[in-house]
Amino acid sequence: MKKNLLILISLILLPVFVLPLTALAQTTGGAVPESCDINRTIKLMSGTCPTGAVSIEEYGLCCLLNTLYNITDWIFLLLVALAGIFVIIGAMNLLTAAGDPTRVASGRNYILYAMIGLLVAFLAKAVPSIVRMIMGAS
Repeated sequence: MKKNLLILISLILLPVFVLPLTALAQTTGGAVPESCDINRTIKLMSGTCPTGAVSIEEYGLCCLLNTLYNITDWIFLLLVALAGIFVIIGAMNLLTAAGDPTRVASGRNYILYAMIGLLVAFLAKAVPSIVRMIMGAS
């Protein structure tokens, strides 16, 4: 069961990490981009970052924070989805345990690990704020 779960998680995570790199290589020809698209309002000590296409030389910190926000949003969605799946698996183990203590313990562990995953997901949402604090931007 653990081997199958590891294979399933690997198959899910592989596209998450490989496809963005493939898309970047296709769109920029592998060269370092000179601009980035900021799609959210990012507040800094000196004001707010402009939205839309901006130069990386002028707004490098804004581009970095926008990228961190996008990455943490995807990580959050992935972890919430996985936590939901683990809660369902744990609930099914509890419902079909028929008094077997190992299955009951397994079901509880699935649900416990799902809650730990949710905690990690919420911590992932705090990473851009921590980076802003370290960089002195807020």
